[in-house]
Amino acid sequence: MAGALAPLASADEAAPNQWYLAAMQTAEMWKVSTGKGVKVAVVDTGVNPGTPSLKGQVLTQEVPQAASYGATKDYDGHGTTMAELIAGTGEGGGLKGLAPDAKIVPLRISLDSLKDPSEQKLTQSSAAGIRAAAASDVKIINLSYASTSSVPEEASAVKYAISKGKLLFAGAGNDGATNDFAREFPAAYHGVVGVSAADKNGTVGHFSQPGNYVDLASPGLNVPVWCDTNFQKYCPSQGTSQASAIASASAALIWSAHPTWTADQVLRTMIDTAGRSWDRNTPSKYLGYGLIRPRLVLEKPDIDPGPADVDPVSPEQGGSRAAPAAPDSSAPAKSDPVAKGEEQGDGGGNTPWAIGGVVAGLIAIGGGVAAAIRSRRRGA
Repeated sequence: MAGALAPLASADEAAPNQWYLAAMQTAEMWKVSTGKGVKVAVVDTGVNPGTPSLKGQVLTQEVPQAASYGATKDYDGHGTTMAELIAGTGEGGGLKGLAPDAKIVPLRISLDSLKDPSEQKLTQSSAAGIRAAAASDVKIINLSYASTSSVPEEASAVKYAISKGKLLFAGAGNDGATNDFAREFPAAYHGVVGVSAADKNGTVGHFSQPGNYVDLASPGLNVPVWCDTNFQKYCPSQGTSQASAIASASAALIWSAHPTWTADQVLRTMIDTAGRSWDRNTPSKYLGYGLIRPRLVLEKPDIDPGPADVDPVSPEQGGSRAAPAAPDSSAPAKSDPVAKGEEQGDGGGNTPWAIGGVVAGLIAIGGGVAAAIRSRRRGA
């Protein structure tokens, strides 16, 4: 299993360029919510709590004992980047998280970039990491890695996490340019929110894996990451890893503003307010329900989140607690409204991350109108 970063050819940027912070109008969002009171589990390569941007942000004392080995020793730099994208303070010229007052609970799992055999033996599996996060009091679990292999133990851990009321986000994968429509896990597991990567124009990256398990699109191109484990420099990069982390941070902002909501309600409002130019009932296999726009949730304090215990993606299936049926074909639908690489703005000159797409009827949809049954929720 590999982390879901797709490196760019150049890696010579010294200062992080977080274009999406302005595009998503964070200054306005942060007047309402900064993610305070929300804990996010970063199940990844470990998290270094000593970077300037993460000082005071990582709850090292709350790492579950079941997956505590190496949690604060990042063997790749990947997990630390994800933590900063979610809850970084921006101190010392570091990354500013979209939810800067959220807190991080790190869990280290063994991914392909962990080469030391002795460390591999001591480091938990992804299934163990997810299960440990589910047993903690985190609200959101970020899974920024991808594999074409479905593992029964991991699927079981995901099901357990959902039963505990957690909201799980995972990168859709970075093999879209070479392995179109292959299912990638954990994003393709029943109940996990699959996130594709898009640029500042709302254009899906050619590397971003499409499929019927893609639910939302998030900033994932030209988003800086730590270059290595020396933690001295950021490099420009692209990947659904970053997209997943930013989606997790968006959920943290919403949950902080509405602490009594459930995971289903947080996700429903993210879907209802997503930027799209296609019918809600025909989600794209490239961008899902559209571009995440948490500001549109935060600016409506009386927004109707709908029922508390019905999965907004497949309510007629009985919600996220329903058992998935047999998987369907992964072949692309001919009616998919979005072609890979097609720009999805509103055509009005406004950034699609702030305005664009379908806005009318947001509250009506949130009020409980049945959504289309996504085939990804029937398969796992």
